[in-house]
Amino acid sequence: MKVEKNMPSTPEEMVRTCTRLDASAAARLLNDAETGLAIQTLRLMGPHIAEPILALMSERAKDRVTTALPLEVRRQWTLNLTFPKGSVGHLMDPVWAVFSPQTTVRQAIEELRNLVKREFITYGFVVDAANKLIGVLVMRDLLFADPQTPLHQVMVAEPFSLQADQPLMDAMREVLTRHFPVYPVTDQQGRLVGVVRGGRLFQAQAIEISAQAGSMVGVEKEEKLSTPWQRSFRLRHPWLQLNLLTAFIAGAVVSLFQSTIDQIVVLAAFLPVLAGQSGNSGCQALAVTIRGMTLSEFKNSATRRLLAKEGLLGLLNGAIIGMVAGAAMFFLARGQGNPMASSLGLIVMAAMTGSCVVSGIFGALVPIALRRLGADPATASSIFLTTATDVASMGLLLLLATLFLI
Repeated sequence: MKVEKNMPSTPEEMVRTCTRLDASAAARLLNDAETGLAIQTLRLMGPHIAEPILALMSERAKDRVTTALPLEVRRQWTLNLTFPKGSVGHLMDPVWAVFSPQTTVRQAIEELRNLVKREFITYGFVVDAANKLIGVLVMRDLLFADPQTPLHQVMVAEPFSLQADQPLMDAMREVLTRHFPVYPVTDQQGRLVGVVRGGRLFQAQAIEISAQAGSMVGVEKEEKLSTPWQRSFRLRHPWLQLNLLTAFIAGAVVSLFQSTIDQIVVLAAFLPVLAGQSGNSGCQALAVTIRGMTLSEFKNSATRRLLAKEGLLGLLNGAIIGMVAGAAMFFLARGQGNPMASSLGLIVMAAMTGSCVVSGIFGALVPIALRRLGADPATASSIFLTTATDVASMGLLLLLATLFLI
């Protein structure tokens, strides 16, 4: 994508423009931006968005920007990269207002007056000699406290904090009842390693959740509306080739029963009906399973119970839908004068029931298997599920017809 002729003139405008672009296009835009504008833009975006863009910038622009970044920001972003993506540590900003317990209120206020001239300060933090977080300073408390009072008498002791290696969804559950603008982040030893803004937590989780729908059909997380068609083509086409390969598998199963279809042509009319219904049944199970994994509700010990539940739901739904589909087959075959109308209706009912059971189990099994293999459970899961449901539904219908009618 070509750099816009009208370069945004403020960091806020630049952030809005960059967030509409994919990372590579945003990097190209920032390559030509003034150093100060680029730095302010990256810092406003937050490290989880800025770091991938910075990595894609030209070496010259990257060196120019990183050299001009405040030392504390560079250190913080380097530290963030040591934590896994999708964790709180990947979103951290530097901690600016850090004090010892013996610091007086007067000293803290003087230091804060200098800090707020260049950084946005929400809370102050009190740490001990080992840099372990022991308290949080609220500005209102500092305002009304005696200037000679040491901070350990003013601070909020034993404050709530997030763990740097904590997954985002776990952190989200903890902050739902604690509506603070900023949360301190500590390591496993309780040492203060950064802060994360509440809005940034929700933004990161919203991005992750919105990406799941695309991942299930082979659309990569980084693709946006503004992504150039060439890049979209490169991202999507491999998955479509995989989908074509799996479609050939379903087609091969149908071709095995070509002679059955030639003798009972009416079966062909119900192949897409069974495939569509069993596919929807599987997608319901898939959606519930992935949602449970995302919300950390799913435990490995619950696998058997989940598969049993989805199998039972498939049996109940399949039996009821199968009766309707079987009745439709009966009236259609009877209208064509087919002497096997009753048998065809029963076979459609049985095939619908069986395929819904299989699709429900596979809908839960596919993301479980992907996770155990170390892959993202949402990644192209619907492609694998569709193959399983097509093979099961069409294969079962044609197999039953071959066994009992031919």
